[in-house]
Amino acid sequence: MTDPLERIAAALERMAPAPTDPPEFGTADAFVWHTDPDRLTPVDRVNRVDLPLLLGIDRSRDTLLANTLQFAKGLPANNALLWGARGMGKSSLVKAVHAEVAAQGLALKIVEVQREDLPSIGRLLGILRAADARFLLFCDDLSFSHDDEHYKSLKAVLDGGIEGRPDNVVFYATSNRRHLMPRDMIENERSSAISPSEATEEKVSLSDRFGLWLGFHPCSQDEYLAMIRGYCDAFGIAIDDETLRAEAIEWQATRGARSGRVAWQYVTDLAGRRGVVLI
Repeated sequence: MTDPLERIAAALERMAPAPTDPPEFGTADAFVWHTDPDRLTPVDRVNRVDLPLLLGIDRSRDTLLANTLQFAKGLPANNALLWGARGMGKSSLVKAVHAEVAAQGLALKIVEVQREDLPSIGRLLGILRAADARFLLFCDDLSFSHDDEHYKSLKAVLDGGIEGRPDNVVFYATSNRRHLMPRDMIENERSSAISPSEATEEKVSLSDRFGLWLGFHPCSQDEYLAMIRGYCDAFGIAIDDETLRAEAIEWQATRGARSGRVAWQYVTDLAGRRGVVLI
């Protein structure tokens, strides 16, 4: 008969499986962090766009690339918050910059972590701290609601607590919100608090802990058309300027928006109609 303690131990292990061994970081340049159990899964092919194809964001591109190169060379570098308009290339820029740094022969790993997994970030940092590599920790579409406690876990990356942030880790996040929480929730908490000036200071100041703030704003029509022309030239899609302009403007009008994402969606449709494979 099985010992009751053994049955309890087995049940607990099923509820909270032991973390797997750290991966061989030399096998890939990109990983995704998963929990239950904790593990880093290598990514063979990263979904990204080449850096020269990201137009209209020159200042942000140059600043983020310089910061990342400093970090990859073992020099001081800041955590970065990329915030602003939807579809303007925030997450694409992070992945493209990582590829550019790797192309320059500098060893840098990128690790993607989901917002809902932020409570496990301390365990991830423990794994990365012990590794003989440098890591760009990336969280896409980061934001918090007024009753969301996940932001407290993020401080382990930004401030590091008593141990400090590992020297071999830098954190990049993208968000549509400059202060990582909706403005109406900030105002609601201020209006109902005993001390309105301090009601949301802890959450709002979270974004202040990023050394780099890079803003992304809606693109102009000329920038939108230049993005499409750049994609067409890069992928060998033959189309004259007049047709491209007419179709692209109609495409963005039907979507009620003009952005890098909308430009890419048009190019995808165009490539399909012209029988061009996008690789």
